[in-house]
Amino acid sequence: MVHDPVAGAARAADIAQLDAAVADCRACPRLVEWREEVARSKRAAFADETYWGRPVPGFGPADAALAIVGLAPAAHGANRTGRMFTGDRSGDFLYGALHDVGLASQPTAVRADDGLELFGVRVTAPVRCAPPANKPTPAERDTCRPWLARELELLAPTLRAVVVLGAFGWQALLPVLSDAGWHIPRPRPRFGHAVHHTVSSTKGALHLFGSFHPSQQNTFTGRLTPQMLRDVLTAAAVAAGLPAGNVT
Repeated sequence: MVHDPVAGAARAADIAQLDAAVADCRACPRLVEWREEVARSKRAAFADETYWGRPVPGFGPADAALAIVGLAPAAHGANRTGRMFTGDRSGDFLYGALHDVGLASQPTAVRADDGLELFGVRVTAPVRCAPPANKPTPAERDTCRPWLARELELLAPTLRAVVVLGAFGWQALLPVLSDAGWHIPRPRPRFGHAVHHTVSSTKGALHLFGSFHPSQQNTFTGRLTPQMLRDVLTAAAVAAGLPAGNVT
Protein backbone atom coordinates (compact mmCIF):
# COMPACT_ATOMS: atom_id res chain seq x y z
CA MET A 1 0.00 0.00 0.00
CA VAL A 2 1.16 3.51 -0.81
CA HIS A 3 0.77 6.17 1.88
CA ASP A 4 3.25 8.68 0.43
CA PRO A 5 2.36 9.74 -3.14
CA VAL A 6 5.58 11.72 -3.47
CA ALA A 7 7.73 8.64 -2.92
CA GLY A 8 5.35 6.34 -4.78
CA ALA A 9 5.29 8.53 -7.87
CA ALA A 10 9.05 9.00 -7.83
CA ARG A 11 9.62 5.22 -7.87
CA ALA A 12 7.53 4.73 -11.03
CA ALA A 13 9.90 4.29 -13.97
CA ASP A 14 7.12 4.09 -16.56
CA ILE A 15 3.38 4.52 -17.00
CA ALA A 16 2.61 0.89 -16.14
CA GLN A 17 4.44 1.16 -12.82
CA LEU A 18 2.75 4.48 -12.11
CA ASP A 19 -0.71 3.05 -12.76
CA ALA A 20 -0.02 0.15 -10.41
CA ALA A 21 1.22 2.48 -7.67
CA VAL A 22 -1.75 4.84 -8.06
CA ALA A 23 -4.17 1.96 -7.53
CA ASP A 24 -2.55 1.16 -4.16
CA CYS A 25 -2.67 4.70 -2.72
CA ARG A 26 -4.27 5.24 0.71
CA ALA A 27 -2.96 8.73 1.44
CA CYS A 28 -6.30 10.52 2.03
CA PRO A 29 -8.35 8.97 4.88
CA ARG A 30 -11.64 10.68 3.97
CA LEU A 31 -11.44 9.51 0.36
CA VAL A 32 -10.38 5.98 1.29
CA GLU A 33 -13.34 5.69 3.66
CA TRP A 34 -15.81 7.07 1.11
CA ARG A 35 -14.69 5.07 -1.93
CA GLU A 36 -14.72 1.83 0.07
CA GLU A 37 -18.10 2.53 1.64
CA VAL A 38 -19.58 3.18 -1.80
CA ALA A 39 -18.03 -0.07 -3.03
CA ARG A 40 -19.63 -1.97 -0.15
CA SER A 41 -23.08 -0.39 -0.22
CA LYS A 42 -23.32 -0.09 -4.03
CA ARG A 43 -26.13 1.36 -6.08
CA ALA A 44 -29.16 -0.91 -6.50
CA ALA A 45 -28.68 -1.10 -10.27
CA PHE A 46 -25.18 -2.52 -9.75
CA ALA A 47 -25.88 -4.69 -6.70
CA ASP A 48 -24.53 -7.82 -8.39
CA GLU A 49 -21.27 -6.19 -9.45
CA THR A 50 -17.94 -6.08 -7.65
CA TYR A 51 -16.85 -2.46 -7.36
CA TRP A 52 -13.25 -1.42 -7.97
CA GLY A 53 -13.30 0.81 -4.86
CA ARG A 54 -9.68 1.99 -5.26
CA PRO A 55 -7.84 4.94 -6.79
CA VAL A 56 -8.27 5.00 -10.57
CA PRO A 57 -5.18 5.16 -12.83
CA GLY A 58 -5.05 7.07 -16.08
CA PHE A 59 -6.31 5.39 -19.24
CA GLY A 60 -4.67 5.47 -22.66
CA PRO A 61 -1.33 4.88 -24.33
CA ALA A 62 1.98 5.72 -22.67
CA ASP A 63 3.06 7.73 -25.72
CA ALA A 64 -0.04 9.91 -25.99
CA ALA A 65 0.22 13.26 -27.75
CA LEU A 66 -2.99 14.54 -26.14
CA ALA A 67 -3.99 14.32 -22.47
CA ILE A 68 -7.48 14.92 -21.13
CA VAL A 69 -7.63 16.01 -17.50
CA GLY A 70 -10.93 15.66 -15.64
CA LEU A 71 -11.81 16.10 -11.97
CA ALA A 72 -12.09 12.80 -10.07
CA PRO A 73 -13.71 9.36 -10.47
CA ALA A 74 -17.48 9.17 -10.12
CA ALA A 75 -18.71 7.08 -7.19
CA HIS A 76 -20.69 4.64 -9.36
CA GLY A 77 -18.70 5.21 -12.55
CA ALA A 78 -14.92 4.84 -12.45
CA ASN A 79 -15.00 3.90 -8.75
CA ARG A 80 -17.11 0.93 -9.83
CA THR A 81 -15.39 -0.02 -13.09
CA GLY A 82 -11.78 0.94 -12.35
CA ARG A 83 -11.31 2.97 -15.53
CA MET A 84 -11.51 6.73 -16.01
CA PHE A 85 -14.89 8.04 -17.20
CA THR A 86 -16.26 4.51 -17.57
CA GLY A 87 -19.69 3.33 -16.55
CA ASP A 88 -21.59 6.62 -16.35
CA ARG A 89 -23.23 9.21 -18.59
CA SER A 90 -20.35 11.66 -18.36
CA GLY A 91 -18.06 9.00 -19.76
CA ASP A 92 -20.43 8.14 -22.58
CA PHE A 93 -20.59 11.84 -23.46
CA LEU A 94 -16.79 12.16 -23.48
CA TYR A 95 -16.00 8.93 -25.31
CA GLY A 96 -18.83 9.54 -27.74
CA ALA A 97 -17.19 12.83 -28.72
CA LEU A 98 -13.73 11.21 -28.89
CA HIS A 99 -15.15 8.52 -31.17
CA ASP A 100 -16.83 11.12 -33.36
CA VAL A 101 -13.49 12.84 -34.02
CA GLY A 102 -11.60 9.61 -34.56
CA LEU A 103 -9.76 9.39 -31.24
CA ALA A 104 -11.58 6.38 -29.73
CA SER A 105 -12.47 2.98 -31.13
CA GLN A 106 -16.06 3.03 -29.86
CA PRO A 107 -18.53 5.63 -28.55
CA THR A 108 -19.33 4.07 -25.17
CA ALA A 109 -17.38 3.02 -22.09
CA VAL A 110 -19.22 0.37 -20.10
CA ARG A 111 -16.54 -1.58 -18.25
CA ALA A 112 -12.76 -1.85 -18.15
CA ASP A 113 -12.66 -4.88 -20.45
CA ASP A 114 -15.12 -3.62 -23.09
CA GLY A 115 -12.44 -3.26 -25.79
CA LEU A 116 -12.34 0.53 -25.84
CA GLU A 117 -9.07 1.86 -27.27
CA LEU A 118 -7.88 5.46 -27.41
CA PHE A 119 -5.71 6.73 -30.25
CA GLY A 120 -2.96 9.09 -29.15
CA VAL A 121 -5.00 10.18 -26.12
CA ARG A 122 -4.65 9.52 -22.39
CA VAL A 123 -7.43 10.37 -19.93
CA THR A 124 -6.48 11.23 -16.36
CA ALA A 125 -7.49 13.35 -13.36
CA PRO A 126 -5.92 15.43 -10.58
CA VAL A 127 -7.74 13.40 -7.89
CA ARG A 128 -7.79 9.62 -8.25
CA CYS A 129 -10.41 8.61 -5.64
CA ALA A 130 -14.13 9.24 -5.77
CA PRO A 131 -14.87 12.16 -3.40
CA PRO A 132 -18.11 12.73 -1.46
CA ALA A 133 -20.47 14.97 -3.45
CA ASN A 134 -17.86 15.02 -6.25
CA LYS A 135 -15.96 17.66 -4.29
CA PRO A 136 -12.37 16.93 -3.29
CA THR A 137 -10.84 19.31 -0.78
CA PRO A 138 -7.84 21.49 -1.71
CA ALA A 139 -5.72 19.37 0.65
CA GLU A 140 -6.79 16.16 -1.12
CA ARG A 141 -6.04 17.72 -4.50
CA ASP A 142 -2.57 18.71 -3.32
CA THR A 143 -1.86 15.32 -1.73
CA CYS A 144 -2.78 13.61 -5.01
CA ARG A 145 -0.72 16.04 -7.13
CA PRO A 146 2.46 13.89 -7.37
CA TRP A 147 0.60 11.25 -9.38
CA LEU A 148 -0.45 13.76 -12.04
CA ALA A 149 2.96 15.41 -12.02
CA ARG A 150 4.76 12.12 -12.61
CA GLU A 151 2.26 11.06 -15.27
CA LEU A 152 2.82 14.26 -17.25
CA GLU A 153 6.57 13.89 -16.78
CA LEU A 154 6.46 10.40 -18.25
CA LEU A 155 4.26 11.61 -21.12
CA ALA A 156 6.45 14.67 -21.81
CA PRO A 157 8.45 13.20 -24.73
CA THR A 158 5.27 12.86 -26.82
CA LEU A 159 2.74 15.18 -25.15
CA ARG A 160 1.78 18.22 -27.24
CA ALA A 161 -1.67 19.26 -25.99
CA VAL A 162 -3.96 18.98 -22.96
CA VAL A 163 -7.74 19.38 -22.76
CA VAL A 164 -8.90 20.26 -19.25
CA LEU A 165 -12.49 19.44 -18.36
CA GLY A 166 -13.66 22.04 -15.87
CA ALA A 167 -12.23 24.76 -13.67
CA PHE A 168 -11.12 22.38 -10.89
CA GLY A 169 -8.85 20.49 -13.25
CA TRP A 170 -7.54 23.74 -14.73
CA GLN A 171 -6.62 25.10 -11.30
CA ALA A 172 -4.98 21.79 -10.38
CA LEU A 173 -2.99 21.49 -13.60
CA LEU A 174 -1.32 24.90 -13.80
CA PRO A 175 0.82 24.49 -10.64
CA VAL A 176 1.90 21.04 -11.84
CA LEU A 177 3.06 22.48 -15.15
CA SER A 178 4.79 25.38 -13.41
CA ASP A 179 6.67 23.06 -11.06
CA ALA A 180 7.73 20.95 -14.07
CA GLY A 181 9.36 23.94 -15.74
CA TRP A 182 6.61 25.18 -18.03
CA HIS A 183 6.37 28.96 -18.16
CA ILE A 184 2.90 29.94 -16.92
CA PRO A 185 2.31 33.65 -17.61
CA ARG A 186 1.11 36.09 -14.96
CA PRO A 187 -1.71 36.60 -14.48
CA ARG A 188 -2.37 32.92 -14.92
CA PRO A 189 -4.51 31.92 -17.91
CA ARG A 190 -8.16 31.79 -16.92
CA PHE A 191 -10.36 28.79 -17.50
CA GLY A 192 -13.20 28.98 -19.98
CA HIS A 193 -14.83 26.78 -22.56
CA ALA A 194 -12.81 26.66 -25.80
CA VAL A 195 -9.99 28.81 -24.43
CA HIS A 196 -6.60 27.99 -25.92
CA HIS A 197 -3.29 28.96 -24.36
CA THR A 198 0.24 27.91 -25.24
CA VAL A 199 2.90 27.48 -22.57
CA SER A 200 6.56 26.79 -23.21
CA SER A 201 9.58 25.18 -21.61
CA THR A 202 12.83 23.61 -22.69
CA LYS A 203 10.67 20.64 -23.72
CA GLY A 204 8.90 22.81 -26.31
CA ALA A 205 5.37 24.17 -26.60
CA LEU A 206 2.33 22.69 -24.89
CA HIS A 207 -1.17 23.67 -25.98
CA LEU A 208 -3.79 24.00 -23.22
CA PHE A 209 -7.49 23.86 -24.08
CA GLY A 210 -10.44 24.31 -21.74
CA SER A 211 -13.83 22.64 -21.94
CA PHE A 212 -16.80 22.53 -19.64
CA HIS A 213 -16.89 19.22 -17.78
CA PRO A 214 -19.28 16.64 -19.29
CA SER A 215 -21.22 16.35 -16.04
CA GLN A 216 -24.95 15.78 -16.24
CA GLN A 217 -25.44 19.25 -14.81
CA ASN A 218 -23.74 20.68 -17.90
CA THR A 219 -24.92 18.25 -20.57
CA PHE A 220 -28.57 18.03 -19.49
CA THR A 221 -28.91 21.81 -19.43
CA GLY A 222 -27.21 22.30 -22.79
CA ARG A 223 -24.32 24.25 -21.29
CA LEU A 224 -22.11 21.68 -23.00
CA THR A 225 -23.33 20.10 -26.23
CA PRO A 226 -21.71 17.25 -28.15
CA GLN A 227 -20.68 19.66 -30.91
CA MET A 228 -19.05 22.02 -28.43
CA LEU A 229 -16.92 19.20 -27.06
CA ARG A 230 -16.14 17.83 -30.51
CA ASP A 231 -14.90 21.26 -31.58
CA VAL A 232 -12.48 21.49 -28.64
CA LEU A 233 -11.23 17.93 -29.12
CA THR A 234 -10.69 18.50 -32.83
CA ALA A 235 -8.69 21.68 -32.21
CA ALA A 236 -6.62 19.91 -29.56
CA ALA A 237 -5.98 16.91 -31.83
CA VAL A 238 -4.72 19.19 -34.59
CA ALA A 239 -2.48 21.05 -32.12
CA ALA A 240 -1.16 17.71 -30.85
CA GLY A 241 -0.20 16.68 -34.37
CA LEU A 242 -2.40 13.63 -34.44
CA PRO A 243 -2.93 12.16 -37.91
CA ALA A 244 -5.27 14.37 -39.92
CA GLY A 245 -7.19 11.32 -41.04
CA ASN A 246 -8.26 10.70 -37.45
CA VAL A 247 -10.02 14.06 -37.15
CA THR A 248 -13.36 14.83 -38.77
